[in-house]
Amino acid sequence: MAWTRDCDALPSRLTADPYRYLTHELISYRGKFGGSVETSIDEHRLTETFAALANSTRRAMLARLAQGAATVNELAEPFEMSLPAISKHIKVLERAGLVVRGQQAQYRPCALDAAPLRDVSTWAEQYRPVWEARFDQMDDYLAQLQSQGKDQRTR
Repeated sequence: MAWTRDCDALPSRLTADPYRYLTHELISYRGKFGGSVETSIDEHRLTETFAALANSTRRAMLARLAQGAATVNELAEPFEMSLPAISKHIKVLERAGLVVRGQQAQYRPCALDAAPLRDVSTWAEQYRPVWEARFDQMDDYLAQLQSQGKDQRTR
């Protein structure tokens, strides 16, 4: 199923049903910036990625891996938990495709694979027209409040 939503038509549609976006659909947007974005997102992979990112320990591990590859011991260092618990977190990250394990001599360093994060970014990007429309509505409302305040002060 495919559908198109123009940014100019968005504010009137916000009140109808703002939550009808489905990640497994092909979504096309033509917006203020003149471009068109089409995405087809693997819903299972996206679910695995969000599940992995839902835990603060795993997010901290990814932040560490963004600086470069690390061993399990290096990843475990800042946490007060056992190595088996750290290994379980790493396995969740691996299943989500966020971490890959290499082999260098006798140890297997972990490294960040950012491709699933790109999918999350693409998924979130589909909501940009909604955010922009709501910010535009908020700007209009604030301008209205400011003009009412000025009218009251001049009386």
